[in-house]
Amino acid sequence: MKKTIYVIAGPTATGKSDFSITLAKKINGVVINSDSMQVYKNLKILTARPSSLETKNIPHYLYGYIDGKERYNVEKWCNDAVEIIHQTHRNNLTPILVGGTGLYIDTLINGLIDIPNVSEKIKNESEKIIKEFGKDFLISQIKNFDPNSLKEVNNNDTVRLRRIWEVYEATGKKFSEWRLSDNKKFLENFNFKIFLFLPDRKKNYDIVNSRFIRMIDKGAVEEVKKLLTLHLNRSLPIMRAHGVPEIAKYLANEISLEECINKGQQVTRNYVKRQHTWWKSSKLEIFQKFDKFPSEIDINSIKIN
Repeated sequence: MKKTIYVIAGPTATGKSDFSITLAKKINGVVINSDSMQVYKNLKILTARPSSLETKNIPHYLYGYIDGKERYNVEKWCNDAVEIIHQTHRNNLTPILVGGTGLYIDTLINGLIDIPNVSEKIKNESEKIIKEFGKDFLISQIKNFDPNSLKEVNNNDTVRLRRIWEVYEATGKKFSEWRLSDNKKFLENFNFKIFLFLPDRKKNYDIVNSRFIRMIDKGAVEEVKKLLTLHLNRSLPIMRAHGVPEIAKYLANEISLEECINKGQQVTRNYVKRQHTWWKSSKLEIFQKFDKFPSEIDINSIKIN
């Protein structure tokens, strides 16, 4: 009989964390983070990590345990999540994955293209190309050696464009060819039950706007100021977290606080839009889908099994 893993998914700032805690109390569960930025210990406020009060009575895992200087990625998360999932089942508890990073969930379920690691040197080179020549130049280069990979990538998705270039530079083999290989699997014989929340996007935007202001009031500027003292490479994932580049510009006196807030709200709203699009087009099997916020759902009215 397959063991069950519950997934609470959807865009940021919808209230997934509170819902996961309520569900955990109902099914004797533990909460496992599947948000790519909440793993970093350096950003508690700006990533809206659950507070110690919220996590007091329910075990929470994979939150704030990675140093920002590490280039954490989906494969590392999958390996860490698998370890916690197995441990949870050995303790007769139920794992509940919660977060907005759809790629993490998709990879845990479907596996990952088994590509060799790319060196920091090559990652820095791709970052330099984007900065000095722009994404259009990178796209023109990719067209010369792997035009097929571009068919499945948005031209504005610089992260994936860089990945295509980096893989070819590191291995001499096209990313589109690597995709034909068998995926590396992380879990077998598990049943995933995904609760997907896709509430009204306009309301979602409004919550994002007010939440960013609360983050500023709670000390997000000081948090980023402390992060900047580490002098980390700007290409590291933590340095691209929503709000970090904007607050960094404010601290450098390049923009006003008002501009910082406006830009921080905008990049987060853009992310929410991409999340809505991603989940709507996802081929993952959804157990239950809601067009409401989790707080508007009576936990006792939903189907669990």
